[in-house]
Amino acid sequence: MVEPASSGGATLIGVAAEMGLRVVVATADSGDRRLSDAVRAAADSVLTVETNDQAALEEAVLELHRAEPFEAVLPGSDIYVTATARVAAALDLPGLPVATVDRVRDKSVMRAAVAEAGLRTPRFAQATTDAELRAAAERVGFPCVLKPVACSGSIHVSRADDLDQLTAAFQRLVTDPEPDMGKLHEHRVLVEEYVQGPEFSADGYVLESGEVTVVALSRTLLGPEPDFVELGHLTPALVDDATLKNVEAYVGDVVRAVEITSGPFHCELRLSADGPVLIEIGARLPGDRIVELLRLVTGVSLPRVAVATALGVGLEAAGVFTRPQAESAGIRFFSAAGRSSYRELTGWPELQALPEVTETAVYFAPGETIPGVEDCRSRLGHALFTADSPQGALDRWQALGDLVVPA
Repeated sequence: MVEPASSGGATLIGVAAEMGLRVVVATADSGDRRLSDAVRAAADSVLTVETNDQAALEEAVLELHRAEPFEAVLPGSDIYVTATARVAAALDLPGLPVATVDRVRDKSVMRAAVAEAGLRTPRFAQATTDAELRAAAERVGFPCVLKPVACSGSIHVSRADDLDQLTAAFQRLVTDPEPDMGKLHEHRVLVEEYVQGPEFSADGYVLESGEVTVVALSRTLLGPEPDFVELGHLTPALVDDATLKNVEAYVGDVVRAVEITSGPFHCELRLSADGPVLIEIGARLPGDRIVELLRLVTGVSLPRVAVATALGVGLEAAGVFTRPQAESAGIRFFSAAGRSSYRELTGWPELQALPEVTETAVYFAPGETIPGVEDCRSRLGHALFTADSPQGALDRWQALGDLVVPA
């Protein structure tokens, strides 16, 4: 596994161990790629290599492969989907087609492929300079959204209502000194149409036969704009059957347009007045503990799907399907609310004592410096919970947010 940085990638290691597999983690193991203690303990061994150097990564993995052949190579986060596909090809193992894998990583290529298939996608234009930014704005119009072509976690994704706001957002990106997975931010961005409507994620998988299955549609709850900080996910989404079928059909068409040939996918979309519109799609497990929400509500283990499809094992044999444990489930992320640190999280002990709360985590200790950014890097922690209905999950998400306040 290459750089298990997301919650989905980290979960995958434990699942693989449960299935009797040995897992080697390829990682730079430094900076924002330093392995957590839990991941380090779960892995059978760690291969320390500069994972942003494709040649070095392939050479290091091939050397191990010659001594004890690997059966599969999987990405541990969205950023390493392309690198993983190339390593798999070098080892002559199944994986995403190298010729088309950029369709699920480079958002410009992704947008073009979906539009070419005749599917609804936001108007967009690419830019790398101030002059190109102005030209892109003229083509797309306002309001618009600026986003890096290859980041994840809503990093530097921002709504702009005029050229001054767009230029300011671009400058924040190009001057950001903090690396993302060991690399400074690429200055290539998309300027795209702002799509009005609630946001969702459709998570599922593709079998080698080409069959596309949407396991569940989840509602994504965002913080205040102009930023798009994800503060929660609720599974299943509260939508009617006709809307769900329409979304599932659209997602299937998107999956085929970007040529995800096998394995899990995570598709983010907005539901506009004219129907679903793609935000982005990844050929990998979702982060933000969504895999756990899906398991609780549907009984389907997407990490087991990832392993099974990579190895060519049947889903039943891989233990993908279990009994659901809740009607609804959700996760609440807590915002720093512009704070650079906090003394205490009031309400946290009360939250942990709630019977419906099944998992909690705090990312920053009291007094620790919180990054001054408005994206996933500044979230304080989370609580995962269950509920007896989608509406009950939404109510609980709000109540937990009211309960916990940084002070």
